[in-house]
Amino acid sequence: MSASSHQIRRTFLDFFASRGHEVVPSAPIVPQNDPTLMFVNAGMVPFKDVFTGKDRRPYTRAASSQKCIRISGKHNDLENVGVTARHHTFFEMLGNFSFGDYFKEEAITSAWELLTKVYGVPKERLVVTVFKGENGFPADDEAAELWRKVTGFGDDRILRLGMADNFWSMGDTGPCGPCSEIHFFTGDEVDLSRFGEEPRLDGSGWTEIWNLVFMQYDRAEKDAPITPLPAPSIDTGMGLERISFVLQGVTSNYDTDLLRPLVERAAEIAGKKYGASLAPDDISLRVIADHARTTAFLMAEGVMPEKQRREYVLRRVMRRAIRHGYRLGIEKPFLHEVALLVVDRMGDVYPELRDRRELIARVTEDEEVRFRATLKRGMKILDEHFDTMREKGDKTLAAPAAADLFTTYGFPLDLTQVICGEQGYGVDVEGANKIIKGADEADGPIDPTAALDPAYRQAREKLGSPVTFTGYEREAGESEVVVILAVEKKDGEGKPTRSLVDRASAGAHVEVVVKETPFYAESGGQVGDAGVITAGDLRIRVTDTQRPLTGLVVHEGVVEAGEVSVGQKVTLTVDHAARSATRRNHSATHLLHWALRTVLGEHAQQKGSRVGPDMLRFDFAHNKPLTRDEIERIEDLVNGKVLENAPVLTEVLPVDEARKRGAVAIFEEKYGDVVRMLTMTQDSIELCGGTHARALGDIGLFKITGEGGVAAGVRRVFAATGKNALGYVRGLEDDIQKARQVAKAQGGDLSDKIGKIVAHERELEKKVAELERRLIEGGGPGGGGGGGIDAMLAEAREISGIKVLARRMPDGTQAAALREIAEKLRDKLGESSLVLVGAVDAGKAQLAVMVSKAATSRVKAGDVIKNVAAIVGGRGGGRPDMAQAGGPEASKIDEAVAATYGEVERLVTA
Repeated sequence: MSASSHQIRRTFLDFFASRGHEVVPSAPIVPQNDPTLMFVNAGMVPFKDVFTGKDRRPYTRAASSQKCIRISGKHNDLENVGVTARHHTFFEMLGNFSFGDYFKEEAITSAWELLTKVYGVPKERLVVTVFKGENGFPADDEAAELWRKVTGFGDDRILRLGMADNFWSMGDTGPCGPCSEIHFFTGDEVDLSRFGEEPRLDGSGWTEIWNLVFMQYDRAEKDAPITPLPAPSIDTGMGLERISFVLQGVTSNYDTDLLRPLVERAAEIAGKKYGASLAPDDISLRVIADHARTTAFLMAEGVMPEKQRREYVLRRVMRRAIRHGYRLGIEKPFLHEVALLVVDRMGDVYPELRDRRELIARVTEDEEVRFRATLKRGMKILDEHFDTMREKGDKTLAAPAAADLFTTYGFPLDLTQVICGEQGYGVDVEGANKIIKGADEADGPIDPTAALDPAYRQAREKLGSPVTFTGYEREAGESEVVVILAVEKKDGEGKPTRSLVDRASAGAHVEVVVKETPFYAESGGQVGDAGVITAGDLRIRVTDTQRPLTGLVVHEGVVEAGEVSVGQKVTLTVDHAARSATRRNHSATHLLHWALRTVLGEHAQQKGSRVGPDMLRFDFAHNKPLTRDEIERIEDLVNGKVLENAPVLTEVLPVDEARKRGAVAIFEEKYGDVVRMLTMTQDSIELCGGTHARALGDIGLFKITGEGGVAAGVRRVFAATGKNALGYVRGLEDDIQKARQVAKAQGGDLSDKIGKIVAHERELEKKVAELERRLIEGGGPGGGGGGGIDAMLAEAREISGIKVLARRMPDGTQAAALREIAEKLRDKLGESSLVLVGAVDAGKAQLAVMVSKAATSRVKAGDVIKNVAAIVGGRGGGRPDMAQAGGPEASKIDEAVAATYGEVERLVTA
């Protein structure tokens, strides 16, 4: 079979659909309800809760083509990308799954039939592997016998491997079992002796193309004995890129129709010829192709390049691609062009790419423009290091210098290596990585994991069927207490601990689970409901409602009176005022979403929201601040809809039907097969499971109260509705009245009066700055200084060849003036000099350090100021040639200034 990747994907899904599998669309790459993963890295991840029994589906067998990213945690292929023919950061995994339905025989026979009969892969180019038995787990003789029966292979083609290759586990605990891999040989003559070796540079050799996992055991605790699973399951994974290179008759994933057009586009932009597999240029072109896919797909899901967690990973990938473009000689922003080709070629399969085409292009180009400026700064700093290294005869860039380039300027360590190598220098990579790792740990882990409390799992098992939500129809109801969790609140940083109890008395912190509830559990940006649970003399004040596991709703609160016990009949009453205010805010977010797209363009898609009784926060895709005119137009559109007072209609219907009727889905949200569709006039039709106003008029006044940036390409709006909006307007009126009184503008134009006050203040600031300058240059009284600039220069001391001057300036000298003074004194002292000046301004100590270029190789401004600033109770930082700090202990300013000489001597002689 020679087919396009689209046909290969479709054939796989149709094959398993014909065998009773539910074809499930790819889940988002950003995991839903799984804090242990940065990204979905395998096809089974969206079914993880199904395999463990925490989630239930209406089907027992499924098939999917899942978007995956392997760039963090245990699965991190980043450094191999572009170097090998088969590693990627983004890829698609074809998979078929059985949840306690069929097992090994059907999995093996189906895989063999699809590969050899449907796809037409020659069986003489295949071998299979099975688990040989190890670490107390028995050999998988059953799978070996099934393969022998299905394929006719002997032992030379049914290979037995150990735990590292042919055993799978979800973690230290949970489901696990043997697996069986199918490998394909690329090359002229099949060579069984080369099995286990990496493919050669010409692409010939053995490559794993499909892995069949047989989940048949369970391990309750780490190192505990295994037990058979009551319902063994199947999880398989076959990379679309790998089966495509097999079926398209090429020797590399990068030569398939999934990636070769991207490689060619990058080569065209660079003015290069792709094809010399050993050339570094080819590696760079492959890296760009791969990373452009990751960039496009992550941005399509709303991940933007930033400094934390997933956003940081995306930024790293993008900058790595840009760096490879830089080494290819590409002098203008280019990555967005390759990312747009990803959109064009894959948007029909993954429409979210097309929906966010404009956003992908704009944010990618903006990030590259910023990073290219970083590259220029980094190159300038490296040139300075090279000058110093040549003077000293050093051949290796020191670890602190390399680490500083990365942590301070965002200059990639691997790019530092490349540039240093071109100049004939090495880099202390190991030392730099230790420093960088230390900085990361100080800031907190990028990818923290938060394992769920085991008490919740016990509660879910005890509950049985999922909790029923009745809050769409009513705000009160009766139910039976099924689970009580006693919550011990710890002081400080400790997390609360939970335990299942049969009863709890007054004063106890509890989380109560009932069979059905009118309380809305936090979801989709809407906060959980508050209210009370009562029965006789029992009263529980509910402060929050959460859904820690699928189907499990917990009411968090304190027993104020009486006693609650399992099996007790109780009445649950939602706080009506808080629910009503939340409804107003939630419905307003939908109108706001429509208004933003209308005013700014369709790219202004929702990125997140938070709605409660006292807040309305809405994040959306946009790359610049809203103008005053845009804000007014948005407010006018929303308030215009409110005045229409149209009913807010909700319908429960299949998700496909909702999409056909034009419903907007928020890509970051997780939807089931049946959804709630919200209609607020024909302009606003969206999927939403939250609670809403009955009519648009219930929202009352809508007012935007704030707007700002959140991340690259993402803006945030704060707004108020109803009484909150009225309170905001009244607050503005109070502020205006106070301003009139202060400005003495009761009868005139307030803005004109304030303008005159500001202009007068600026004129005074200029006069103060001029007086400071004259005082410094000509000498004079004050809390320091005096004697003029020549007199100050005479106080400089020479420490190991560096002229050092530390001086206190007159009180009231501002930070900006200190920088100017320090720079002027440094320049006057000569080419190897360091100056620290300090002053007390507005009751605080201020410090500034300037170091000449020639002296930065021996002492850095940031190192000097670190300990000096500590004396005044402060901290600071900056570049090697300039640093600033401030501190609250103004009385110690003289001590800090005097300590400069000793600190410089310690640093240069260390």
